[in-house]
Amino acid sequence: MKVIRAKSAGFCWGVERAIDIAREYAHQGRYPVYTDGPLIHNRQMMDVLTQEGIREVGDYRSQSPLNVSSEGQDQAVMVVRAHGISPERRAYLKSLGMEFRDATCPDVGIIAGKVRLHAKKGFATVIFGDPKHPEVIGLLGYAENRGHVITSIADIDALPPLGEKVCMVSQSTMFTDEFEKLAAHLRARYPAVEIFDTICGATKDRQSDVVELAKQGCEAIVVIGGRHSANTVKLAKLVERQGLPCFHVETAAELDFPTIQRYQVVGVTAGASTPAFLIDEVCEKLAKLP
Repeated sequence: MKVIRAKSAGFCWGVERAIDIAREYAHQGRYPVYTDGPLIHNRQMMDVLTQEGIREVGDYRSQSPLNVSSEGQDQAVMVVRAHGISPERRAYLKSLGMEFRDATCPDVGIIAGKVRLHAKKGFATVIFGDPKHPEVIGLLGYAENRGHVITSIADIDALPPLGEKVCMVSQSTMFTDEFEKLAAHLRARYPAVEIFDTICGATKDRQSDVVELAKQGCEAIVVIGGRHSANTVKLAKLVERQGLPCFHVETAAELDFPTIQRYQVVGVTAGASTPAFLIDEVCEKLAKLP
């Protein structure tokens, strides 16, 4: 079997930065190093970090109160996840009395800055994204109670009157074509809307690479990444848009070898939170197939 690995597969720079921040404290002997919810959306990598002394507390959406021991808190560190948090959550985490370190992806930080700046100017904010995703929950916190999350044209049509000042941003991991379609529909309703394409470059690169894998003759594509990883799920959907069979797995153990060995050329890509060791293992096992 011929295996073609996407150039962009694996950690984006924002995820790698968050991991490096947490690891730096752990390797300095600081303990415990807490993360508010999973630092990244990859269970296997979180297991590795746990073995290194990095402890996930809280919940997936970074909303629940944290049960952290006061013992040894002079050495404890709270690291904010790559997806970012709301201002209210930030204040809460800082109130816990331990060292606070923000590992929010800078690209997400830029989106939050745009939302915050426009909210201060009296704008209502429309966010294209998953309302249950921690990134979107965090962004809403900067909208000063004038934020609205949309995923479809029907959602735009159902919006209440927003006034003359409206801006639109996107969760960083959405489809560009869907964002453009929704932005055009919103502009038809609010001609003066200020629209910011805040889908990150890493997401666009991964989506472009899926299309490139199809052009290179891949008969099927394996997408590696967590079930809760928004950008990984989007990659799987994009494979299906190309009319190709998609195998979304978290690890090589989930590969359906009897089915996948029917293909002679298989592409491999991975979400932004997928570590290289998982991608390497999948590629190695596929390459051994006849």
